[in-house]
Amino acid sequence: MAKEILRFENVTKAYSTTPVINNLSFSVYKGEILGLLGPNGAGKTTTIRLTSGVIYPDTGRITLAGYDPVTQGDEVRKRCGVLTESAGLYEQMTALDNLLFFAELYAVDAPRQRALELLATFGLAAVAGQKVQTFSTGMKKRLGIAKALLHRPEVLFLDEPTTGLDPEGTRDLLNYIKELNRTEQVTILLATHLLKQVQNLCHRFLFLDEGRLLEAGSFSELETKYLRTIKLQVETDLEVEGEHFAGYPLVGREPGVLHFQLPGKAEIPLLLKAILQNAAVYAVAIDGRDLETLYFKVREAKK
Repeated sequence: MAKEILRFENVTKAYSTTPVINNLSFSVYKGEILGLLGPNGAGKTTTIRLTSGVIYPDTGRITLAGYDPVTQGDEVRKRCGVLTESAGLYEQMTALDNLLFFAELYAVDAPRQRALELLATFGLAAVAGQKVQTFSTGMKKRLGIAKALLHRPEVLFLDEPTTGLDPEGTRDLLNYIKELNRTEQVTILLATHLLKQVQNLCHRFLFLDEGRLLEAGSFSELETKYLRTIKLQVETDLEVEGEHFAGYPLVGREPGVLHFQLPGKAEIPLLLKAILQNAAVYAVAIDGRDLETLYFKVREAKK
């Protein structure tokens, strides 16, 4: 079983009289990418700030790699890196000078070597001597991750990392994150409200709403639990008269495509076998099989 690296136990946090985190408990395991999902104001950023020891919980306990951010904040910060929406870079300094400056703060061994290594890893070696103010948003995001990784943290927190990026920049950044996790086994906690972007990136997901944990699990676990019926789109030559075929309801049709409602995935091969006895099948897809659909089903179930 994977080693637990981060734990929240009944954590609450309020700003003035406004509760932001409400009795939150969850665990994160070494080497996984965890999606922290929810709308703006759900408590995602506050969760990250609590974990890194920037703010303290009102009640409950947090541990990261066995250390408490409240009483052992320096030890926690040695083991985690953080990328916020702004990335926290100095615009008037070059990319290399930014990394060297932060490397000194982190007391990084062989700082220049480490900085150059990270610039190369994130495709910024050719612009190492350019001022950050000349960089695109995507380049700043990549430099921000490089900064967060200078001291080789065990855990990386990414707060809305794709905000402001175009589709190509988003794809490239998510690929960098995936490769970093694969090659370095860095545990990554990724907070976002852009569900479609992270569906195929994260190993597990936590759904937050108003500081409460609504649900947690892998995509497969959540799908099994919340998609009680499915709609199957079948591209086929089959012609169906009436509203059923092989005992399954036909809920939509268009030229060359039929839409069936099934009680679960286990029925798919049975339906396809029946169709193939009568006509060719060219493509099959489950309608609405995505993280966004699951998210709204979870919210509806947890109201």
